[in-house]
Amino acid sequence: MAIPSSKSTLKSYCLRALGFGVIDINVSDDQVDDRLDEALQYFAHYHYDGIEKMYLKYQVTAADIARGKTNDTTTATDDSDSTITASFGEGKGFIPMPSGIVSVLQIFSFDNTATNNMFDIRYQLRLNDLYDFSSTSVVHYEMTMQHLDFLSHILVGEKPIRFNEHQNRLYIDMDWENDISEGEYLIIECYRKLDPATFTDMFDDIYLKRYATALIKRQWGANLSKFNGVAMLGGVTMNGETIFSQALEEIQQLEDKMLLIEPPIDMYKG
Repeated sequence: MAIPSSKSTLKSYCLRALGFGVIDINVSDDQVDDRLDEALQYFAHYHYDGIEKMYLKYQVTAADIARGKTNDTTTATDDSDSTITASFGEGKGFIPMPSGIVSVLQIFSFDNTATNNMFDIRYQLRLNDLYDFSSTSVVHYEMTMQHLDFLSHILVGEKPIRFNEHQNRLYIDMDWENDISEGEYLIIECYRKLDPATFTDMFDDIYLKRYATALIKRQWGANLSKFNGVAMLGGVTMNGETIFSQALEEIQQLEDKMLLIEPPIDMYKG
């Protein structure tokens, strides 16, 4: 048996699993392709092996800063009184994101925690307290650094972000005129879908194979259910409703199993 390593070989595997070569599978090629795309989409959104954590680097441009300083204005009218109107401004402070990003966790802090400024307190801690690791407790240093990080979080804070994968935009709610300059870099921690064309081993995943087969089986049953009671060539009668209900049960079992698979604990949408 050939190991699936592409969409076409996965298609052949699923059809053979349903009996192709012995019986006719009454599903068109376009329908099979649609179900495979649906299975890959589900796998990428709900299975931890369908995504990867990424750290993307983005260099801010003058166009980003100019756009971030502008607003889109929307006018709203009171339904009960047409004379009452209000205008709302929506900031356009976003950077474009590549397709395939499903979740953005954070952007890393703009401050430089590895400063070489001799007047910085962190520099002085390293200079005066860590001259000899054998006689100095690293625990005290670690606690002090955590305390400084906490103070930075309280006094400076983090830049709020908003993301929706269908927009392919990462909104950063900050002062685009003063907080960042052209040419600076943003480091973005995010999750991205695995590209099956690059990482072909995905097509041999046991869950994906079973789920794709169940989706094609459901399509097969839906097609046959329109011809219940009609005999096929050779006098064989196919029960489309039975095939359809079996496929629904298999899909439900697989999706219930997916709920038991822990996603990455720090992944979230938006």
